Amino acid sequence: MPLFWIIVLFIVGLILIIKGGDWFVDASSWIAEKSGIPKFIIGATIVSFATTLPELLVSVLATVKGSTDMAIGNAVGSVTANVGLIMGISMVCLPSFIKRKDLAFKGLLMTFACVLLYIMCVSGTLKIFNGIVLLLVFIAFTAENVLSAKKTLLLNKNENYKKEDYGYGKVTSNTEKLSNITNVGFVGNQNSAAKADSKKNDFLFVNITKFVLGASGIVGGAQLLVTYGGQLALKLGVPESIIGFTLVAVGTSLPELVTTITAIIKKEASLSIGNIVGANIIDLTVILPICALISAKNGGLIISPQTIAQNLYLDFPVCLGLILIAVVPTLIFGRYRRYQGIIMLICYAAYVVVLCLGLF
Repeated sequence: MPLFWIIVLFIVGLILIIKGGDWFVDASSWIAEKSGIPKFIIGATIVSFATTLPELLVSVLATVKGSTDMAIGNAVGSVTANVGLIMGISMVCLPSFIKRKDLAFKGLLMTFACVLLYIMCVSGTLKIFNGIVLLLVFIAFTAENVLSAKKTLLLNKNENYKKEDYGYGKVTSNTEKLSNITNVGFVGNQNSAAKADSKKNDFLFVNITKFVLGASGIVGGAQLLVTYGGQLALKLGVPESIIGFTLVAVGTSLPELVTTITAIIKKEASLSIGNIVGANIIDLTVILPICALISAKNGGLIISPQTIAQNLYLDFPVCLGLILIAVVPTLIFGRYRRYQGIIMLICYAAYVVVLCLGLF
């Protein structure tokens, strides 16, 4: 492909990511506000599902083609990038308080999932049964999110009732409003209520559209950026080994990175961290089990002898270490601290240097 079109498509990918991230975070924040569900939970569920699509696609396609090492490396490497790089950036740029109850279960579950996956891979094969166990962990994560959302909505509802009992902030239905007005004003108020409902429905449609288009823009833009960024780098003489490592490792985490940067700009720390935690749990408990099921004829997902030492003694320990740095101090102090982010970024940078220089 001519250099001109490579540059054009690379720029298009960049624009899609930037604008998609803007719409995606705005719509996600609106959903959280209107539903009454905490932004951390919204980030850990619907936002995470959307941003983990690239990791899922890359790992599944790699497994189908027989590249199981890429599938495992992509899933675990994405978690390492999400925590060390993306969460690190978020904590450095936007340290903030967090409710321990929002992070406690999900943070511990993320840690447990990483330890569990590590133990399961020691044999060199992620067996189908082990994959089913990991899927059960994901089901527990989903169930906890549903229960937390229901509990929050119930508390908000009770708060509204209390306000009504004390005579302030009373929420009055359209029927009650209409029963208290004169017949002369009935038609006018009815038309006003209809217009308000129509405006509300239009606003709902706009935000759902922004959410879908934003997610599509992030995922599609990330693919364009990785594909044509790699071609552009090759045209400029950058070694293919460096391109493969940097673009594949970080490329599938671009949706999380874009969402985080946009959330930092809009000061939505909970949405950002919730997205990363949720995405990591999905990476650890959904992607590799699906790959193991695809590799059922081989007895599961097999790690090649050439990479098992690196996976067991470098990749998994670094991933788990970064998760502990992110979760433990936050649960103790009830806030994200800047020094955590700095340590995580340093550790991730050291990990990248070790891999690039082949020191392990």
